[in-house]
Amino acid sequence: MSYCAAIDRMQPENRKELHKKYHDNHYGFPIHDDNELFGRLVMEINQAGLSWETILKKEEGFRKAYDNFNIQKVGAYTEEDREKLLNDPGIIRNKLKVNAAIENAKTIIELQKEFGSFENWLEHHHPKTLPEWMKLFKKTFKFTGGEIVNEFLMSIGYLKGSHTEECPVYEKVLQQNPKWLE
Repeated sequence: MSYCAAIDRMQPENRKELHKKYHDNHYGFPIHDDNELFGRLVMEINQAGLSWETILKKEEGFRKAYDNFNIQKVGAYTEEDREKLLNDPGIIRNKLKVNAAIENAKTIIELQKEFGSFENWLEHHHPKTLPEWMKLFKKTFKFTGGEIVNEFLMSIGYLKGSHTEECPVYEKVLQQNPKWLE
């Protein structure tokens, strides 16, 4: 069952609204802000082994803990900052995931120097098949397995599949010119 169809069946209502807000306004829509792209990557990495619902419930905690996903700030985090994150109940306190966020911010800073932006780096490598993207992400970033890469790229409009064609949001996504249309 697709995410689109599953939301209508969700109960209770507050659970349904949580998913519907993300599905209707964010999932599959292109993101042009590097900090938001980084934030989505952090959230997808943190979802590994957990439900997406857990991550959605903690999104504000992630934003607060990671300085609103400010790449420059996260890339400059100290050991003290890392320890603070590992003790923050508002996020997933997994050492590998926390380390990945910090190291990936540092990597994105280097990509920005070379390509001008994280978005430009993504565009430079587009189009690729999912296996090609997976290989590139594994070589470039920390903690980026196949499902993480797939969901990240689908959620930002680089890979098709975030919405079924019957979903009313599908047309809204098309109007935003996702990369998979190219």
